[in-house]
Amino acid sequence: MSKAFTKESDADDDDGADGGLPPLPPGGKNYITPQGYARLRDELLSLMDEERPKVVEAVHWAAKNGDRSENGDYLYGKKRLREIDRRIRFLTKRLEVAEVTDPSVHHGSDQVFFGATVEYADPAGEERSVTILGIDEAQSQQAQVSWISPIARALLKAREGDVVKLVTPRGAQEIEVLSVRYPAPGALGSAE
Repeated sequence: MSKAFTKESDADDDDGADGGLPPLPPGGKNYITPQGYARLRDELLSLMDEERPKVVEAVHWAAKNGDRSENGDYLYGKKRLREIDRRIRFLTKRLEVAEVTDPSVHHGSDQVFFGATVEYADPAGEERSVTILGIDEAQSQQAQVSWISPIARALLKAREGDVVKLVTPRGAQEIEVLSVRYPAPGALGSAE
């Protein structure tokens, strides 16, 4: 394959190797829970200590098998090695700037801060619940949102009973904060 059709920015695009995570806000913090930090650190260590050495060994073996241009094991291994290295660089950068914040310090509070699980009602009266977490750990399938998301920004610093304005692509709407919960101190360590 001609070099003209390869992606030149592979080496430069470290933030693109994040699995679709948004970039950190300029000058912003990378807030993360202790559990989120531990998961990212474990992934980094696993990539460096387990997966990367296995792929390097496979690439080394494949390289000894002759013509590299037609060697699928070699070509796939090199590609996988680039992916692993990109993810390692990304995780290293994110962990270096991570600001670990334990949400359990707010246990018992009725004000919304990082790490809160917030129940709210939309204008139609439908009740929803979201947990506000870090950019690198929030999973929308589990009703978790990043602290920089529009819903989190609308809810942050509000209290139970407050009505806040949420700006959406369909226009602004008012939502009511019904309840605010935080994990009990020490409870997060066992819950994954």
